[in-house]
Amino acid sequence: MGITPLRFTGISDFSDDFQAILDRAVAIARLPIQRLQQEQAQLLAKKQALNDLRQSVALLASALENLGQLGERRALAASSSNTSIVTVSLNGASSPASYTLSEISSIARPASETTISGYSSLTESAVSADGVLEFRVGAQRYTLDLTALGQNNLAGLRDAINRLNAGVTANILNTGDPDRPYYLVVTASNTGEQPLQLLDDPNDPGTNLLTANNPGSNAVFKLNGLTVTRATNTISDVIPGVTLTLLRETTGTESVTISLNSSRTQVANALSSLVNAYNSLRTQLSAQMGKNAGPLSGDVIVHQLAQYLRELATYELPSGPIRRLADFGIQFNDKGEMSFDSAKFYALSQEEFQAVLDFLGSKTSGLGGFAQKFSEVSDPVRGWIKTQQDHYDAADARLNQQIEVLTERLQRMQQSLLLKLEQADSLLAQLEGQQAMLDAAIKGLNLVLYGRRES
Repeated sequence: MGITPLRFTGISDFSDDFQAILDRAVAIARLPIQRLQQEQAQLLAKKQALNDLRQSVALLASALENLGQLGERRALAASSSNTSIVTVSLNGASSPASYTLSEISSIARPASETTISGYSSLTESAVSADGVLEFRVGAQRYTLDLTALGQNNLAGLRDAINRLNAGVTANILNTGDPDRPYYLVVTASNTGEQPLQLLDDPNDPGTNLLTANNPGSNAVFKLNGLTVTRATNTISDVIPGVTLTLLRETTGTESVTISLNSSRTQVANALSSLVNAYNSLRTQLSAQMGKNAGPLSGDVIVHQLAQYLRELATYELPSGPIRRLADFGIQFNDKGEMSFDSAKFYALSQEEFQAVLDFLGSKTSGLGGFAQKFSEVSDPVRGWIKTQQDHYDAADARLNQQIEVLTERLQRMQQSLLLKLEQADSLLAQLEGQQAMLDAAIKGLNLVLYGRRES
C-alpha cells in the first residue's frame, strides 16, 4: 500500500512553511515503514539466494545419485550389433552378458480383415439374415444383435463392434465401385496372432463375412538357439533387465549380438557432471562467506553444505586399489576447485575400473550415498531450504501486515495534520488581512494629524 503525498495549498504567507511541516512529519512517520520495507528486501534477497542455492544442491545430488546408479548396475550399457534389426535398452540389468538373436522369422503385426463382399449402401443393405451375428476375436466370442430398427446394416454393424471394447476398431472404406463401394474393415488394436471372424451362423464357419487374409502375427525368433514367441515386438520379459525391440525379420544367416558391458564413457561423463555441479555449488557457498558475504552470511544451511562438500572431497575407502577420488582422476587445486583427469581415468586397468564402480557404491552407499545428504537439503517439498523459505514467507507476510497497519495510520495522520494546517493557514490569512487594514488606518491618521505619509 503506497502513500500519496498531499500538497498544501494555503492562502497565507506561511503556506510554504506549512508544506514543509507536513512533509517533515510524514517523512518522520514513514521511517518505521521504510525499516520494515528494508527487512522485506533482505528477506527477498535471502529467498532468491536460497532458491539459486537449492538448484545447485539439487544438481550435485542428481550427479551423485547418477554415479551411485552406475556403480550399482556396474555401469552397464546395452548395444546391438545391427540396430536396423533389433534395438536394445536397459531396464534393470546389472551383470555383463552377451546374447545372440537369429532366425527372426516373424514380426508381430495386428490382425486386420475386411468384409468379403462390398455393400451398395451404408444404411439400406442388410448384413445379416436375422440381424444376429457372432463376432470372434481370437478365442473371445461376442454376440452382435442388430435387430433394433435401422441397425441391420453396415453402419450399424460398425457401431456395434466399436461398442464392444473388444480391442479392435471397425471402420468403413469407400472403394468408389459404382455398385458395391462400401467395405467394413476391422483392425486389432494390439499386435499378435488373433483371427477375426464375423459369423452370420455361429455353427457354420462358411458364413464368415470377413476375409482370413491377415489374422495378425507373433514375433518369432531364436535367442541363443532357443525359439521365443511373443505377441509384441517390444520384449522385456526374456532377458532380465533388458528390453528388445524387433524391427524386421532376418534373412539368410543374419544374426544380431546383444552385448551388456560396463561402459567407461558413461562413468567419465557422470564424473564430468559431478565436477561441474561440485564447483557450481562451491562457488555459490563461497559467495555467502567471508568479508564480502552475500545475504546468506551466517546461515546454518550454508555451513552445513560446506561441511558436506569437505566430507565428499575427502571420502575414501579403507582398502583396495581405488580408495580416494584422486586414484581415478578427480583432483583439487589450491583454491579447492575440483577437476577431472580423463586421461588418468581411461588409463586404469579393468580391475581398477571395477574398483571405481565399487567406490561409487549405490544410491545409498559409497560415493553415491552422498546424494541423500544433499537431497535432504534440496528436496522441493520437505528439504531444509524449502523449510527455510517457508519461514521467510511467513516473516514476509507478517511484515506486509505491519506495513499495511502503519501505512493506514500514516495516511490518517497526514489527513488530520493537513486539516489542522489548513485551519491555521486560514486563521493566519485573516490576521494578515486585519494587520493590513490596521496599517492602512495608522498611515491615514498620520497623514491627517501630521500632514505626512509614512513610507
